Amino acid sequence: MEPAKHPAGRAMILGIGTANPENYVYQADYPDFYFRVTKGEHMPDLKEKMKRICEKTCIKKRHMYLTEEMLEGMPNLCACLAPSMDARQEILVEEIPKLAKVSSLKAIEDWGQPLSKITHLVFGTTSGLDMPGSDLRLVELLGLNPNVQRYMLCHQACAGGGCILRLAKDIAENNPGARVLAVCSELTVCIFSGTCHTHSDLLVSQALFGDGSSALIVGSEPDTTIETPLFEVVGAYQHTIPNSREAVEIHSREAGLIVYLAKSLPGHVSNNIEKCLIDAFTPHGVSDWNSLFWVAHPGGRAVLDLIESNLSLKEEKLLASRHILSEYGNMASACVFFVLDEIRKRSIKEGKSTTGEGCEYGILCGFGPGLTIESVALRSIPLN
Repeated sequence: MEPAKHPAGRAMILGIGTANPENYVYQADYPDFYFRVTKGEHMPDLKEKMKRICEKTCIKKRHMYLTEEMLEGMPNLCACLAPSMDARQEILVEEIPKLAKVSSLKAIEDWGQPLSKITHLVFGTTSGLDMPGSDLRLVELLGLNPNVQRYMLCHQACAGGGCILRLAKDIAENNPGARVLAVCSELTVCIFSGTCHTHSDLLVSQALFGDGSSALIVGSEPDTTIETPLFEVVGAYQHTIPNSREAVEIHSREAGLIVYLAKSLPGHVSNNIEKCLIDAFTPHGVSDWNSLFWVAHPGGRAVLDLIESNLSLKEEKLLASRHILSEYGNMASACVFFVLDEIRKRSIKEGKSTTGEGCEYGILCGFGPGLTIESVALRSIPLN
């Protein structure tokens, strides 16, 4: 493949970093863990339901900040929808920026340039919202210049990674010399809850989500003597699917964030994603979706299965997304950058011609409340 020609000023991804809490749980053991810590052993029917849900997720393990020892001292987090926001906030306000620091330092190391060159920060999270926010706390933890321009994006949920990259692209392309640190940090502390027969629908979210943080360095016109572009950001789009508000609902209450995922969610996404692809790639003359590398948000097995089926994708196209789902679960906004990093690493390991598994173009897509689809068209970089 001939080296790609990149238009002057177009945003590039220059570094990627990911991080997770050290603690993790195996999905096969999770029903026993969950019903033990939530004192729910008197509900064997719900435990059996949780086992069936866990088996269907195709998740092998998930990282969680919360441990059994911690939860023993927080009974309201383990009760079904008990008032517990204060206890959750005390954890989230401290730990979300701390986890973000780890992924940010990895992205900066991957980029290979000093902290002093970062000019902008875009920080996204679904919880732990205080003012001043996690963005300022991260500036302090990293020791960034206090004049770094900060943007805080809240409650984007699983569409957040695409939204954050869309904003980082605009900043990089409209501010000469800008180097943007774009970070997503998510902890399930915000949603962990016990269950009961009247709220058994909560079991799905308890079985699906995991903790993680991911970060990118984004800038235009890189100095290739000291910076190595990984992917070019050629376009970023947001689509809101009409009449789909019920597909994902997340309500902020005294009991934390209450997540409702409708059975219609996979269908809404799979039935509308091709329009997003057409809008993103018609300008580039691409209409074969199997010619793309895929950075699809691993929101769940059913979503990935229907996207693959409806678009007639080859099995290998969603392997990176399925791998991240298996190893980490759904980490909300942080997921897509984990998938992007996985694709970059696989491309190098397998000797592909580009950072995008040998493909020239790729799609990064996230799906969140609205129902909102964030689509980012990427172009890979040739590997020497």
